Amino acid sequence: TTPEPADAFLIAVPTPFSEGHKPDLLFVEAASRAVAPVLKKGDLVVLESTSPVGATAKMAEWMAQLRPDLTFPQETGEMSDIRIAHCPERVLPGHVVRELVDNDRVIGGMTQRCSEAARELYGLFVRGESIVTDARTAEMCKLTENSFRDVNIAFANELSLICDRLDINVWELIRLANRHPRVNILQPGPGVGGHCIAVDPWFIVDSAPEQARLIRAAREVNDGKPLWVIERVERAAKRFREPVVACLGLAFKANIDDLRESPSVEIVKELAQRFPGCVVAVEPNIRSLPMELEGQISLCDLRTAVSEADVIVILVDHAQFRSVDPIRLQTKVVIDTRGVFA
Repeated sequence: TTPEPADAFLIAVPTPFSEGHKPDLLFVEAASRAVAPVLKKGDLVVLESTSPVGATAKMAEWMAQLRPDLTFPQETGEMSDIRIAHCPERVLPGHVVRELVDNDRVIGGMTQRCSEAARELYGLFVRGESIVTDARTAEMCKLTENSFRDVNIAFANELSLICDRLDINVWELIRLANRHPRVNILQPGPGVGGHCIAVDPWFIVDSAPEQARLIRAAREVNDGKPLWVIERVERAAKRFREPVVACLGLAFKANIDDLRESPSVEIVKELAQRFPGCVVAVEPNIRSLPMELEGQISLCDLRTAVSEADVIVILVDHAQFRSVDPIRLQTKVVIDTRGVFA
């Protein structure tokens, strides 16, 4: 928990956004200032946190302020005492250790020597290719990867809204459209979660608000999807005098226990306020509820939830949920946001 002298330092800390979707680099600054006192000539510092363009240079500036006895790339270029680079992590939750080794890495040094030092370090364990660029391009690359995903998910989510309005089965529609050899529409869901895709596009919007119109629109579509789900549940619940609502899944994606930025958690929290004492949740990958849901809902097993619920809301397509016999759902109102039973 306290930095000690080393040859290389990897900074991998949260980079959330604050009010107004402004990037918050407080954790990066704190880590930079913690590492600075133990730096020595020849050391390498790599920022792995997904960051807005220019964050790596800011990191170097914060360190330089505390270590005037050392030179940094922004001051002396190739001849600097300290090497600074950005190498964004690129891993899939549930497969992190494997992908740390197997995936290609984009390495952006503040100078060529910085890049080469970082590439040498990652060459110790990365089997994928390490591709060198500059720091700003490396920062933008990770933001671009996540924004690409977000835009494509937004297209699927918007399709689901349109199909609901036009009384069309969106899952069948996507299956048919994807038979075109150059079409690959993703699957819609209750929104977008996780610490990357739901956050990083806002960094681009903040840096270029007038140009990032499509990226902003995609974020707004995905951020608006949970409310649409909540309204559908509310309409369905009106059929019952005292409805029991079972929400299947709290994680932000299937078969993991990660609840960060999960739209499912936000949906369940809002439903618990609208139907106090009537909401249960099933999440087979956790043992206790997150703090924000404690005292508002109960966590129960899948069999009990399906048996007792009037309204079943499928928020995550965990493998366990696919084992439910559709016959058991015939007397229930099922709102399937993931196409588990499509």
